[in-house]
Amino acid sequence: MAACPAAAQELFLQGCERLNRGQIQAAEACFIEALLLAPDFPEALINLGWVNEQNGAMAQAEACYKRALMLRPDCVQIYLNLGVLFLHGKRFFEAEAACWRAARIAPHNPDVWSQLGVVLTCVKREQEAERCFERALQLDGLHAQGRFNFSYLLLRQGRLQQGWPYLEARTRDERWAPPAHSLLWGGEALAGKSLLIGFEAGYGDMIQFCRYAALLKARGAQRVGIVCHPGLVRLFARLPALDSVYSCDADLSAENWDYWLPLLSLPYRCGTTLDSIPASLPYLAASPEDKVRWAGRLPSAHCRVGLVWKGNPLYENDRDRSVPALELFAPLGRIPGVQWISLQKGAGEAEAQNPPAGWSLVSLGGDLLDFADTAAVLAHLDLVISVDTAVAHLAGAMGKPCWVLLPHYLTDWRWLTERTDSPWYPGSLRLFRQARVGDWSQTIEEVALALTERFLQTPKR
Repeated sequence: MAACPAAAQELFLQGCERLNRGQIQAAEACFIEALLLAPDFPEALINLGWVNEQNGAMAQAEACYKRALMLRPDCVQIYLNLGVLFLHGKRFFEAEAACWRAARIAPHNPDVWSQLGVVLTCVKREQEAERCFERALQLDGLHAQGRFNFSYLLLRQGRLQQGWPYLEARTRDERWAPPAHSLLWGGEALAGKSLLIGFEAGYGDMIQFCRYAALLKARGAQRVGIVCHPGLVRLFARLPALDSVYSCDADLSAENWDYWLPLLSLPYRCGTTLDSIPASLPYLAASPEDKVRWAGRLPSAHCRVGLVWKGNPLYENDRDRSVPALELFAPLGRIPGVQWISLQKGAGEAEAQNPPAGWSLVSLGGDLLDFADTAAVLAHLDLVISVDTAVAHLAGAMGKPCWVLLPHYLTDWRWLTERTDSPWYPGSLRLFRQARVGDWSQTIEEVALALTERFLQTPKR
């Protein structure tokens, strides 16, 4: 950097400052201008590559990294950045090679071993991945990213007691701040105390872990509250163990709570193991009024099946967990006697209004204002078929039969490995797993066969 003109250095520093503020476009402009003054400025190339990656310009990012590598062939960070970029593109061989190159240069860098562990986890070489995470933590026992990455491997394997403590290294959700005068609960006695469950993660996580309110009450908590997405408030208000339900945008500055705890810390603090998952179903239900209101919207049929094929596109693995198009479900649409109900909201919702020819599909997604509405519709269905989304968790929490289609790549930890059932929703969820990355055809054919068998065995109303 000392060989660069002072103006280029100043632009680079301005770009770094803007990056720290989250001003991606302004930072990009600074790095580009700096490189116009100093084309062989490796730090500017690295940062511009990272900005390009965030913008989805992967080819440009790769070009920046490789140009920087020509200038700094022993820079560990460039290899790590390339490893992440290759991994996002499912270029696994290249991702692993980049990480191993970084390991040879800096064998005592825990970042390197943590990232290599992630790559090996993605290709299901889990024993090797575990050794990498252990190496990272031998080098730095408090290495946050290594602990967090290791937690997902352990939890997916069902080693919950080992995984929960490492999950505590996750980045705190900054969308919500706890009441100023409440203490973070560390497992202290709760008799006569109040505890607020903090807002964290997505809708599905909130639905899955709100069940812990009952455990907190069983431990003697006098009052239990929860902070959740606005779309969950009406649904959670019917959970008997909750005394208070707040939207995440509510002002809680005047509220008095003895303790608070982030949502995803509940299993850890409650000592949950694979054999002690609190799985008494159902624990969520639609209100009688909502059920009556929605009953008239549903067509009469002796087999009504709800369908969800896409999740939130902002989710990191949405490209793999979501089915690209409704038309891929055509084998299901050909099964006679089934009335299909689309619960799809947002991405994919328009497809439901123009289903493949000959498919009887009622689109309700656009009319569902919150999850209390969704619960009311689910109450009238015989079965739900869904990709890994919040609707699957809601169906499970209601004890409603639900078939969940899971991706082969980066299957979420909560579905464990190879199982066709879920200990979180026993007797309710059935899991159908992709056999190959990106190939939903075989999975959907298995679902079609299972649905045909179920339909033939279902007596008419």
